Amino acid sequence: MQRSDFPDSFVWGSATASYQIEGAVTEDGRGPSIWDTLTRRPGAIADATNGDIADDHYHRWEEDVALMAGLGLDAYRFSIAWPRIQADGRGAANPAGLDFYRRLAEGLLERGITPWATLYHWDLPQALEDRGGWLERDTAFRFAEYSATVAENLGDVITNWITLNEPWCSSFLGYASGAHAPGRQEGSRAARAAHHLLLGHGLAVPELRRAVPDANVGITLNLYSIRAATDRGEDIDAARRIDGLGNRFFLDPVLRGAYPSDVLADLDEEAWFAENAAPADLASISAPLDFLGINYYSRHTLRAGGAMHPAADGAASAYPGSESVEFVDTGAEKTFMGWEIHPDGLVDVLEMAHAIAPELPLHITENGSAYEDVVGEGGSVDDPERTAYLRQHIAACRDAIERGLPLGGYFVWSLIDNFEWAWGHSRRFGIVHVDYETQARTPKTSGRWLAGFLGGPLADDPDATGS
Repeated sequence: MQRSDFPDSFVWGSATASYQIEGAVTEDGRGPSIWDTLTRRPGAIADATNGDIADDHYHRWEEDVALMAGLGLDAYRFSIAWPRIQADGRGAANPAGLDFYRRLAEGLLERGITPWATLYHWDLPQALEDRGGWLERDTAFRFAEYSATVAENLGDVITNWITLNEPWCSSFLGYASGAHAPGRQEGSRAARAAHHLLLGHGLAVPELRRAVPDANVGITLNLYSIRAATDRGEDIDAARRIDGLGNRFFLDPVLRGAYPSDVLADLDEEAWFAENAAPADLASISAPLDFLGINYYSRHTLRAGGAMHPAADGAASAYPGSESVEFVDTGAEKTFMGWEIHPDGLVDVLEMAHAIAPELPLHITENGSAYEDVVGEGGSVDDPERTAYLRQHIAACRDAIERGLPLGGYFVWSLIDNFEWAWGHSRRFGIVHVDYETQARTPKTSGRWLAGFLGGPLADDPDATGS
């Protein structure tokens, strides 16, 4: 397998998120986010850490951009911290916040790396959560205003825009299971938060196009390959439930302009959606896109049963209405997150989206793996398992293209080790190791393999940075 097996236009990138890497949470006018708040709650984070410093990317971004150049990346997908732009989630933009992202985007462009900006990667301003957060319709309008502000100020250096990252996580992990910020357990009402997130996306799309006429606009959904454990009717129905809540509940309104009726019935939210999800909302949500971003990590195998397997993204309550469904351990190899490794599932999710919207370009906007990395002599990190994971999933991308699927890019998660949400610093996804005490960056074996695949100087020179 070689880079030349892919089209010349294929985009090779890496991805990160603002709260996970930036730090500097009280600097230059940034307001508190829901993650700043959740990390102060005892027991909320596995290792009791937080993102106050994280990777100190706010101060070390130039070093990180040099690493990207050394890896040979075409693109960098980062997220913009809403509370860094509007401390209270509304009103005039914070010039210092805008300046940071301008410097980052310009620094990327100087090195031939294309910026891909995500407008929302889960760090809602706490002030908006205090007013109800995503359970309130008004938050969707605040998001559209924020998106317009960012695009108006940065549209000359950023043309690739992703509105939301993984609204399933923002809604169901944030408002159902409570495993993610804001840490609320609202049961099926979390579906209302999902609707407001999607409405915010839909309202933002025309604002981005107005501010940036040549904008390339999409949304990123986390999709899972879904299988029933057997051909028994009850197991097929278990798979339907999880596919419905995890995949179709987001794909259908975005690409078809309607929510799946069976999922609303499972949630017992039919009456609320009939009254509050107006046809105009769905027209906005299904506004034409330039691409769909897909984050792929694993496959779920389901059967009817009792309590959910712990690997079901934290808890059964993340899938309200599906408490009698069991996630099956198939015996496949797993990452340190406990997620089964199924590279062919990447093709499954691409085919799923393509079947709904055959003309829509697709990008894998996240794919990666966590392992128990060990620092060896001289600070080196040999991670053959992650290297194998990347090889297998990049090969799956090649297979998808050979099948005629419109896959246009692949972004590895993640560029550097970072604050892994409820796991804190106890899980490492980076292809570059970070020593959180010294902030030293060290490319892992996986990073050097990727650099070799892409033709980046870090493949051969341990001191190369691309600067």
